[in-house]
Amino acid sequence: MFPTHRPRRLRTHPQLRRMVRETVLNTSDLIYPLFAVPGDGIANEVKSMPGVFQLSIDKIVEEAKEVYDLGIPSIILFGIPADKDIDATGAWHDCGIVQKATTAVKKAVPDLIVMNDTCLCEYTSHGHCGYLETGDLTGRVLNDPTLELLKKTAVSQAKAGADIIAPSGMMDGFVKAVREGLDEAGFQDIPIMSYAAKYASAYYGPFRDAADSAPQFGDRKTYQMDPGNAREALKEIELDIAEGADMLMVKPALSYMDVILRVKEASNLPVAAYNVSGEYSMVKAAALNGWVDEERIVMETLTSFKRAGADLILTYHAKDAARWLGAS
Repeated sequence: MFPTHRPRRLRTHPQLRRMVRETVLNTSDLIYPLFAVPGDGIANEVKSMPGVFQLSIDKIVEEAKEVYDLGIPSIILFGIPADKDIDATGAWHDCGIVQKATTAVKKAVPDLIVMNDTCLCEYTSHGHCGYLETGDLTGRVLNDPTLELLKKTAVSQAKAGADIIAPSGMMDGFVKAVREGLDEAGFQDIPIMSYAAKYASAYYGPFRDAADSAPQFGDRKTYQMDPGNAREALKEIELDIAEGADMLMVKPALSYMDVILRVKEASNLPVAAYNVSGEYSMVKAAALNGWVDEERIVMETLTSFKRAGADLILTYHAKDAARWLGAS
């Protein structure tokens, strides 16, 4: 007769639990999002995201130095321009806010990996991710003309010093367009992290406060994915891989861990999970009210993304998580 196995034997001591832990979260897994605005000395806290700020470039540089010192390897930059128009000029102009922030960060912290979000919604006067049908108030974006804007944006970001381009507009063929633009401009070595499975999610609400990017009419359901679809995510990643993506992202993360797992199983590329604004804000609100232990719930959540298959995690909790990991 075989002896009775007792799983609890491996849980009797903290060090023993660490030794047999299957999934381990590291600071090197984290990417920290930052929001750049024009001006100097500006740090406007986003009311719906406690602890997150819209920052002028001098403050972005200070944050970048702190992030690097904490051991976090990368940031992703979003921009809020002074002026918006239907051509999203601020997205692709060489003196755009993200381009200027990227150059400043790379000069100050050259070893920090700077990723640029390559999208148009923060820069268009209507808040959608590209060109619209004339007079159409449904939010139906014209796909192919938008690709040309995304290509211009990616090239301008690369010229500014971006290490990774992250196209997020969910246009058909956007990875191919960006890859062609980068290659033609001599940036063959810059990788693309594609927002491959980006859902039309209610979890983005606080981000739209931070990035001033809410649609002025309609919604984004004609180009972002339906929350009920998982097989479609696999089709999206298949297309993006064929078009030249180097990394894949699933966004949001918390309600889509099944998609993270399926994407990981279907690809040998690095997979990123975006722990989005609504997920962050719910935890912060509950913690501020004393309803949850913030450190424990954040670390459990981030670890669960890795357990589901994420290699990288974009999260507004990144600095806190790095400190907690350093103290453990």
